[in-house]
Amino acid sequence: MTAEPLPGWAFPPPAGFTADDLDRIPDLPPHTELIDGSLVFVSPQKSFHTLAMDLLVYALRAQVPEDLRVRREMTIVLNKHNRPEPDISIVRAEAVPGTEHDETSYRASDVVLAVEVVSPESEARDRERKPSLYADAGIPYFWRVERGAGGRPVVYAYQFDVVTRSYVSVGIFHDQLKLPAPFTIEIDLTEIDRL
Repeated sequence: MTAEPLPGWAFPPPAGFTADDLDRIPDLPPHTELIDGSLVFVSPQKSFHTLAMDLLVYALRAQVPEDLRVRREMTIVLNKHNRPEPDISIVRAEAVPGTEHDETSYRASDVVLAVEVVSPESEARDRERKPSLYADAGIPYFWRVERGAGGRPVVYAYQFDVVTRSYVSVGIFHDQLKLPAPFTIEIDLTEIDRL
């Protein structure tokens, strides 16, 4: 048995892939990200990951103000060589053009919150590299969601500090997530038990 040849896009150009390449490369696997000029492919999601995303998306959509929109698994163009796909993002409504819904990414300047639900295979990216990239791009808020005791989500919430150009913690939330920004948010994290 011989292995099938790799597709041409599997070999990066000398300067690395660019954010625009994600829209041009045919037959990329779903949810491919671009981190530091390299393509990153996701592994199958575990149940916790999906349930945590469902819980947060549903709750955020119920509370989001009219000038913002909740998006799930949409890439964000941070710069030429970085186009990560947060699990959830909150974007400015003016970044969502009409009713066509054919955009494939958003600009960093249109994103007010990026959320990453940590998976075992992406711990380093979700805990270190992606928050650093989001901060470098000036995204105002970042949440990291981890699996806590009993399989419930724990939300680590951060706000961008313009002086240090990095994120500072605004709280760790176990059963109840209550924050005043980027808008008034109250989420019962124990609801994951009922999904």
